[in-house]
Parts: sequence; structure tokens; C-alpha cells
Amino acid sequence: MGELLRHWRAARRLSQLALALEASTTARHLSFIESGRSQPSLEMVLRLARALDVPIRERNQLLLAAGYAPLYRETGLDSAQAAQVRAALSRMLAAHEPFPAVVMDRHWNVLTANSAADAFFGWLLGDREAGEPANVIRLMFDPGGLRPFVANWEAAAEALIQRIHREAVGGVPDPGTLALLAEALAYPGVPSRWRTPDFRSPPLPIVPVDFDKDGLALSYFSTVTTLGTPQDAMLQEIRLESFFPADEATAAHAWPATGPTKPGTAPCLPDQASRAAP
Repeated sequence: MGELLRHWRAARRLSQLALALEASTTARHLSFIESGRSQPSLEMVLRLARALDVPIRERNQLLLAAGYAPLYRETGLDSAQAAQVRAALSRMLAAHEPFPAVVMDRHWNVLTANSAADAFFGWLLGDREAGEPANVIRLMFDPGGLRPFVANWEAAAEALIQRIHREAVGGVPDPGTLALLAEALAYPGVPSRWRTPDFRSPPLPIVPVDFDKDGLALSYFSTVTTLGTPQDAMLQEIRLESFFPADEATAAHAWPATGPTKPGTAPCLPDQASRAAP
């Protein structure tokens, strides 16, 4: 328990005194918990986790380390308990037509997508393999994926790498995210300077991704939607990424809208049938 608590306190850049004040305890008691001299109550573990904004999955680990059973479920998007979430995602995906939108897990794997995303990525990929499951990071960095069709690849890829550094669940990359980050950085042509976070202010408020294939140039920026009050580890990690036109020419280009891929099932963007012509 103490080692995990020190890890999260360091990740949040809080002193023992600052965390103690946030958790309504004393720095002395917190010091005893971190050193193993004191056993925290269940209520104290939860208060510390809330004060540190520890993600749900990692809160379960804190509870186990303190000798308590996990409190939070990991049912996932395809469970019966997530029916309302699936319905909400389906509505949001459909409402975003005719522009692309995808639902991803914590490791950037595409779980479901609307028909505009299927058509868009299918057009870009052609006969190229998207992988199973399709992974946004691999597709962007792999020369055999989307990378050849990104006109501003270096600027877009650098922004994406910094986003991984910055937006990993809870602000602290998990082993799976670190492995994915290492894989992306190992692709040819990736500058070594991207290996460390760089939080300098960008010159523009957003960095659009400019796609160019077969004489058609499209530019998109994205927004990310997460669940407001999740009580499930996997549902907390779900992200819906919606692509918006960055210029008038892209806004005028409508992708086929036949409805979203059913949430909880594999998206059809890797399939040849979904690769519609622009």
C-alpha cells in the first residue's frame, strides 16, 4: 500500500502535507501509512484515492494492497450492465454523421465506429490491413497504415505522441500504454526527441490532421468524450473521438451514413466491404 501511495502522490506532485489536507488527515498519519507503520481503514484508502484522483482500475489495486477486496467492477462495454452506455454511444455516433467518430479503449483500440468512420478509414487504407483490433496509434505511425496519406504527418504525429504522454488514463501511463508508446517511437522516421513529454504551448489552439489521397485533401481535428460518473474500471477508460472538419472543403465532403456499428462489436473498417469510394 505504502509504495503505491507514494507512486501516486509523486505522480500528482503532492507533498505529504498537501495530500493530508486534501484527504482530511494528518501528515504524520499519512507518513505512517506510506512507511507501513499504520494500516489504513477502508474509508481512508478511498479518501486518499479520491484526493489523488486515482483511476478506478488502480483504486482496486490500492484496495488490494491495503488488504481489502476490490469495490469497482470491470464489466466492459458489451456487458448487460452497460446497455445504457451502449445506447448513448450509439446515439452520439449516429448524431455525428456524416463525419467520422470512433470509440476507443484505454490503449487506443477501436471498439466501434460510425459508418462515416468506416468509409473514411476504409478509403484511406484500401487493401492495407488495419490489424485486429484496429489501433489508432499503430495506424498513424506504421508506414504500412495511414501514415503515407497524412500530409502533415510530423506535426500531427508529434501532437499525438504528446497527447499519449499527457492523456494516459489518470495522467500516469499504464504498462500497456507504455508498450504502445515504445512501439510507436520505434517506427522508422520517428524523432528521438518525442521520447520525452514536451508541454510547451503549441503555436496553434489545435493541430488538425491533413489527409491527402487520390487528389482529395481533407483536414480534421478531434474532440474526446468520456463518461461523466463511471463506477466501472473499463467504462471509465472508454473514449469517443469525434472528427470535425478543419476547413470548408472538408465540411462539404459527406461520408455515407448508414448508421453506427453496433457498440461492443468489432468495427467494420478493416473489412473490404466497408471501403467505400469518396
